[in-house]
Amino acid sequence: MPPAGAGEAPAPDEAPVPRGPDPLLVAAAAMVFVADPGSPVVEDADVRHLLDVLRLRPGESVIAADGTGRWVPCRIAPIVPARGARGADPAGLLVPDGPAVVDLAPGPEVTVAFAPTKGDRPEWVAQKLTELGVDRIVPLRTSRSVVRWEGDRAARSVERLRRVVREAAAQCRRARLPEVTAVCRLEDVAALAGAPMALADAGGSAPSLDRPTLAIGPEGGWDPAERVGFGPTVGLGATVLRAETAAVTAGALLCALRNGVVLPLA
Repeated sequence: MPPAGAGEAPAPDEAPVPRGPDPLLVAAAAMVFVADPGSPVVEDADVRHLLDVLRLRPGESVIAADGTGRWVPCRIAPIVPARGARGADPAGLLVPDGPAVVDLAPGPEVTVAFAPTKGDRPEWVAQKLTELGVDRIVPLRTSRSVVRWEGDRAARSVERLRRVVREAAAQCRRARLPEVTAVCRLEDVAALAGAPMALADAGGSAPSLDRPTLAIGPEGGWDPAERVGFGPTVGLGATVLRAETAAVTAGALLCALRNGVVLPLA
């Protein structure tokens, strides 16, 4: 019998059944990421968040997850330092309260690559793609990109996206962290994802899990040379979307198809 929360493929003649989060995840007051959920050692920042921000009390439920799909229900220890006290023991804050659960990765993996735009929009995109269930987030470098993530700036920006993804996953009770890759060129994305890729563009065909990797171009659109070799484009609706809206829409549609929330066209 598969573990609770595990993904299970439907029989060929059955429509997929939408799968919701495990009730234990929903009921928990918080989630934190640790190296070993069975012996959780909570990072100092998470200790402060649980005790000072959320003000959790002894006995309240917290999920400890390792980011690869394995998680353990825990509770705040019966005796913890007073709220705001320094020196809280990160190894003794959480007490395991049940067996480990492993969420199997749903298939196929969904990858969304997008050209970063100005301001904090890339962080917003990463946050929403994490909530939706996208498996891989790829910052793109394209011919017409206005925002250029290169060198030290690229490293800092990608690290910031990874922090956003970790926080978003904890908030939405997602035990499996999506991968945030280094900045890539378009021609490298399909190989990185290991799955067929399509380019999103107005007037394209409907999204399909036959090509679960979808690339979103910059506000100036794709250069003609970038369109070569990727087959028909994929459309995301009847209007022209902003780059960040298109990225989130792509993730929503592909994950909804995979989860059975919507059914593919006959």
